[in-house]
Amino acid sequence: MHCLGLMSGTSADGVDAVLARFEGTAQHPQWSLLHHHHQPYPAELHQQVVAAGQGNPMSASLWLDLAEAITMVQAEAVQACDPVGKAEVIGCHGQTVWHRPPADGRRGASWQMLQAPLLAHLLQRPVIHDFRAADLALGGQGAPLVPRADAALVGRTEGWRALLNLGGIANLTLIPPRSGADRHAAVLGWDCGPANSLIDLGMLRFTDGAQNFDKGGAMAARGRADEAWIQRWLQEEYFQLAPPKSTGRECFGKEDLNRRLHQLDAASAPDAMATLTAFSAAVVAQDLEQLRQTSGIAPIELFTAGGGSQNPMLINELRRRCRGAQVDESSTLGVPADAREALVFALLAWWHERNHPGNVPAVTGASRETVLGVRVNPA
Repeated sequence: MHCLGLMSGTSADGVDAVLARFEGTAQHPQWSLLHHHHQPYPAELHQQVVAAGQGNPMSASLWLDLAEAITMVQAEAVQACDPVGKAEVIGCHGQTVWHRPPADGRRGASWQMLQAPLLAHLLQRPVIHDFRAADLALGGQGAPLVPRADAALVGRTEGWRALLNLGGIANLTLIPPRSGADRHAAVLGWDCGPANSLIDLGMLRFTDGAQNFDKGGAMAARGRADEAWIQRWLQEEYFQLAPPKSTGRECFGKEDLNRRLHQLDAASAPDAMATLTAFSAAVVAQDLEQLRQTSGIAPIELFTAGGGSQNPMLINELRRRCRGAQVDESSTLGVPADAREALVFALLAWWHERNHPGNVPAVTGASRETVLGVRVNPA
């Protein structure tokens, strides 16, 4: 079955579309990636999505305009990725504008903006969307949703294998080994904290809006990280939480950046960027060390994906701090680093069609497994 996956993450740089073919059993799918396309958001839309994700007040009419604009870019991404219409179903994550994990007895909620009936009509194919809702209804975090799919896509090796997505937020998947005492362990995963969210906002600030990411880690490479502040930041509440845990730009956005830059006390732009970049690596390294101390689990491989995998400074910091794990790109496993999450949502759409659960209760905290997504047929 041909499925197309769409992913627009917290970096809000655009939409990744992947056309893939799946066959075999749901537990052990055989897959092939046929085409990948990235459709950038126009600059104004990017700014609107980032602002919405940080709680900027907007009128109802502007929210409607934003939802329609996001949907139209999703449709353009599908048409560019699959011009002859091979895909039988579209799996679309939508654009997260706010994520609220469960806390203090309050149920979690998450908003992935999309006009799914419009998208199905424009494409004249069924759309599976709202993937987080069922997990949230069962008391889960609704995130991260990639771990079960990661395990199905890349398989196991002789030790624990970790996949790290470096989008706006850094999230980890840990896949148990295929043999040994841990072979029956559950897949693990959680959101570590900021990956590119603070780095990108820092670049917008230091370049007066001219650059929205640190290409090649060039500015960070000219600076020196403030290790003392990094160690203080690592003691903050979120980084001390045990999984399940999830987060987003509502926590690690502009207000958070301003606080950290104030604490750095007029550091130069290169020094601030070096510190933010090293911090993104440090939150991952600390989580892996806490996992080792509490459970004895230590991955022997760490594969990176997402935009941050193209930042040499961030990757070098990961290699330096994540001792004992070989760090490489997910492309070495056959999963292109910039296409991984879109491929995951193509698989989740295929699983929905086969009535196969997509969440992992050990990851999200949901009370049970469930099929993810809501199907919308063309009008």
